[in-house]
Parts: sequence; C-alpha cells; structure tokens
Amino acid sequence: IVDRNDTVLVGNNTEEEILLSRSAVLVHPDIVGKVAALVGETPKTVRTAINNDQYSPYEPVPIAAPVPMATVLHLETDPSEYPGVTVQTVTQRTYPQGGTTAVHVLGYVGRISSAFLKANPHDGYTQGSQVGTTGIEQEYEKYLRGVNGRNALSVNASGNVVGTLSRTAAQLGDTVVLNVNTGLQLAVQNDLEQQIMTDRNTPDVEDGGAKPPAINGAAIVMDPQNGAVYAMASFPTYDNNEWVGGISNANYAALAATGAENNNAIQGQYTPGSTFKLATATAALQTGLISATTPYDDKGTFTVPGCASNAAADTGCVKHDDPGDSPGVYDVSSALTVSSDAFFYNLGAEFWDDQSRYGTTPIQNVAAQYGEGQITGIDLPNESPGYFPYSLDYYNHLYGPRGYSSSVVLNLAIGQGENSQTVASMARFYTALATDGLEARPTIARRSEPERTRIFTLDSAQFLGLRAALAGVVATGGTAAASQIQGIVLAGKTGSAQNTQDPLHTHAWFVGFAPADQPKIVVAVLIEFGGHGGHAARLASKIIEHYLKVAPASQVQTEG
Repeated sequence: IVDRNDTVLVGNNTEEEILLSRSAVLVHPDIVGKVAALVGETPKTVRTAINNDQYSPYEPVPIAAPVPMATVLHLETDPSEYPGVTVQTVTQRTYPQGGTTAVHVLGYVGRISSAFLKANPHDGYTQGSQVGTTGIEQEYEKYLRGVNGRNALSVNASGNVVGTLSRTAAQLGDTVVLNVNTGLQLAVQNDLEQQIMTDRNTPDVEDGGAKPPAINGAAIVMDPQNGAVYAMASFPTYDNNEWVGGISNANYAALAATGAENNNAIQGQYTPGSTFKLATATAALQTGLISATTPYDDKGTFTVPGCASNAAADTGCVKHDDPGDSPGVYDVSSALTVSSDAFFYNLGAEFWDDQSRYGTTPIQNVAAQYGEGQITGIDLPNESPGYFPYSLDYYNHLYGPRGYSSSVVLNLAIGQGENSQTVASMARFYTALATDGLEARPTIARRSEPERTRIFTLDSAQFLGLRAALAGVVATGGTAAASQIQGIVLAGKTGSAQNTQDPLHTHAWFVGFAPADQPKIVVAVLIEFGGHGGHAARLASKIIEHYLKVAPASQVQTEG
C-alpha cells in the first residue's frame, strides 16, 4: 500500500517458518520435544499447535516464525534427525513509515474468522489464512492478497501424504495507491494529539473555566473538487506493529479498553452544533424563507412562539444565545459569522409557523439532500451513517402524539437535538460550499473518477455571501479569530455542541476551507468534549497552514 507519491506505507518482509507434520508426530512422538527445544518453546506449546483444528489435517502445522538462519541451516544439514519438520518462506507486514502512521486508514491483517471463511468458501481461503481485518487492508483485500499457490497431494487410505501430484506457483497481489500524503498525514496526527493534550490541561474560558476532558478526536483533509482524502487521523491511536504475527491477549485488551481501534473520523457520531447552521441557512435561502439581506434583531434571547412560559422558572420557552455573544441586527451572513443562535431559532420558528408553504419537515428535507445522517460512501469498512430524524414517527414514538413540536424544529435549526454526524459527513457537506454546490464523495484510494452530487441551488450572490460569512468567522470579531493565518484567508464554522452524555462540556468542532476565494482544501476537525469550537479551529488552522505553506506543491497534486 503506497501513498500518492509512491511512498510505501505497508510492505512485506520475508521470514522463515518451521512446520511440523501431524502424521510424523504419530510415528515419531519424540519429535515434539526435539522441535520444542529447537525453537525455544515448551512441548505443551508445540502439542497445542499440532492439535489446533484450524489447520488442514493434510498440511504441516506452523510451529514458529521467524526462526534464525542458523536454525534453518541446522535442519538442512541433518534432516533425518527431524522427521516431518519442514521450513517455508512466509511474509509478514512491515510499516516503513512507522507503525503509527495512518493506522486507521491502513488497517491490519489478522487470522481469518470462521464467519469470513464461511462467507467466502470458493475464494481459496483456508483456516490458517491471514486476511485484511480493518481499513484499506479489509476494503481492498481481494486485490492485495494475490492468489495462493496450490499443491495437489496424494494420500493413502489412512490419510497420510505419500506424494505430490502437481504444484502451482502463487501470484503476487496488487499494489493499492492512496490519495494520502504521508507528510501531511503525520502532521495532522501530531497536531491532533497535541491539541487534545493541550485542551486537557487548559481551562476553557468560554466553557466556564473548566478543563475539558477531550477524550478523543478526529480530523479529515479533503480536496473539495474530487473528494481525494489527503489525510485522516483519529485519536487515541495504536501501533500496527502490535498485530504483526498476532497481537497478544493482554495488548489487545489494553487497546480495546481505550477505544483506540475506532476510526472516529468515520465511526464517531457527534452532535454537530453550529457547524450545521450552514444547512439551515442554505435551506432558508433555497426555499425562499429569507433573502441574503433579510434582517433579524437578536436581543440575546428567543422566546418560543406559543410556549407557555413561567418567566421565573424559565421552563425552556426562553432560549439564550451563548454567553459572551453580542446582540445586534443580523442578516444570514453576519448571523453565521457571530453564530447567532437567536437568528437560527427564528428560522426554525418561521418554518414551523408556515407549514402550509414549507411542509412539516423543511430542514429534514434539505438535510436528506445533503446526505446528513447517511454514509458518505468512503472506501473504508464499517462507516457509521450518523443520525438525522427524517420521520415524524420518531418523535411520536419517543414523546407521544405531540412529540414533534416547535422546540424540536428550533433545536434542529442550530444543529442540536436528535442530530448526530460524522466528521467525514461534515467534510463532505462543506465540499459543496467550497466549490459550486456539488458535494464530493470522500475517496481514500486513487481508483476511480470523482463522484460529485449537486446539493445546492444557490445563485452566485448567495454563494458569495455564505463564503464571506465563513471568512468572517476567522476574521477579527469572529468566533475563530484566534486561528487566522498570515497571508491566507481561511473560511469555516466553529461549533460548540451540547450533548446529553456530558452536559458540562461541549464538543469542539470546526469545518472549513482555504483559501476562501479559491478553496483547495477542506478540513473537518472534532474533539469530543473538547470545549469551545475555537479549540478545533486552532487545530484546523495548523493543518491548513501546513498544507498551503509547508508541504511542497508537488506532494499534493490534484487529479484532473
């Protein structure tokens, strides 16, 4: 498996493996002790391998690998001393760029499962096969594995092998070429981990002064024109070298306890918060609910229409902007820049109040067109679709006959409520904002033509207005002003998403692109329980600066 510049990320290393024939053990029982002493194992370990029914009864059983060449020479010098013992050359995965490079993208190989073997009975697999278990290794298993060699054996009535009828040589597998740029990938991994460690040890002023737990995170870097994924990182992480030759039970248990195997970029489901306001804004513009210049007077609070409120107790009828947000008169562009919750609450209320014109689920309808709550189709296994409630039955089942209310729609309008998205899904959505309204499917391998789908019908003025709003987020006075890059205009949206798992700490989001006028890159960043979205914006800023200023242009070519 190689990156876009033919840098080898996953290779193979040959080594010698000792095997022992079951029939030889029956005739020469003492061979078990001899082999055990030869390879430095106990006789019990060798017997366990011999009795393992995952191996064919007609094939010798692997006992030890790798073995030193001195051991191989010893066997070749006096083969009669070790009846039934043979040596074969096998391969093991190697990681020339380090075992921690792009592990969630690459995946690893492991022993075949009985379910996999049953599902692929005619593909040349055996009970002792190694197969791709996660990541690219699993996704492109049929290309990477090659074709097994074949020995036709002659056996007698007792099942003992007495000769070889024919041999067919094995065929090498293919090389899979990725869109990933190794230099950028390493930078994204390091920056993600450093930001999470910084968040854990720094009081979040915007989030009440507490230190965020920042338990995990993810980042994805894409070309908005064709969906090529230049980098994808997930934290916590692990070392692929642990799987070479089989991971120990203790190491696997430790790894599983941290959740490090999860690829949070495509499997984590997180409330998107204000990064979703772009969906609400485009829905309002496309349906004609508002124009680009429609004003709204944000007074810092929003009262849900028709809600019976007890002002003293504040039963939820009065919704508040985030602490520190400034009241003012905003249009859709400036409301995005300052992330005015009241502005978007009002859009939700207007959609609700005019259902005869916009239908009962206008936000859900456009979210479905954008692919929110659906898989992106990225070429990696086990992608999560996230969640978005398209059906009213969901609310009626959960809350009763009147479960679908104006409060539900208001929460959806600001990216809260029953709304969870993956980092990859939000990156895909913003590729449409960064281009011409066409959303690009993320692709890891350079294997196919770009797949783009039109999701917006905005005119050029509306597009320019939204891009200006996102550039304003990172400009002076915006919610990500601390993430400006000298000489580069960055555009994007922060999100400080509330969640039911930990009401005291928000998820930190940033999704954006650069340069703002002619985007070359889309970056989506999420830190779970990471505090204010500005934290994620600082991480995205580092990634974009590395891409545009540090990485040589030749290393990040865009396909035609």
